[in-house]
Amino acid sequence: MTGPYDDIISLPHPTSPRHPRMSRIDRAAQFSPFAALSGHHAALEETARLTDRRLELSEEEKAALDRKLCILLEHIAEQPEITVSWFRPDDKKDGGRYAASGGKLKRMDAAARVLILTDGTRIPLEDIADIESGILPE
Repeated sequence: MTGPYDDIISLPHPTSPRHPRMSRIDRAAQFSPFAALSGHHAALEETARLTDRRLELSEEEKAALDRKLCILLEHIAEQPEITVSWFRPDDKKDGGRYAASGGKLKRMDAAARVLILTDGTRIPLEDIADIESGILPE
C-alpha cells in the first residue's frame, strides 16, 4: 500500500533545539473548557426561574380584609400578633411570589398605604391577600 506520506511515516518525531517539549498536563490545559459566554449560565437560570401571578381578590374578599384591618386598628395599641399573606413583586421579572410575614403590628401608615411590623417589615396594603390574628373572629 502506498500513500502520500510513506516517505516520512517512519521518521522520528521532530524536536526543537530551542524550545523544550511541553508536558502532557500543559498540553491538555490548552483544550480545557473556558467561559466564552460569562454570565450566560446565570442568565439562563434567571429566565428559568418561575414567578407567580398576582391573584385578583373578589369584592367579598376585599370587604373581609377591610373588616380585619378595622379590628386590628382598634387594637393597635396592644401591638397584636399577626400573620400576613401578601404578594411580593419580583424586581427583575413580571409577577412575583406570595409570602407570609409574621410579627407584631406596630402601625399603619395611611399616607404610604403600608402596614408596619415591629421588626420594620413594610407590607403594602394593595399586596395583602389575607391576615390572620388571634384577635380576629373566625
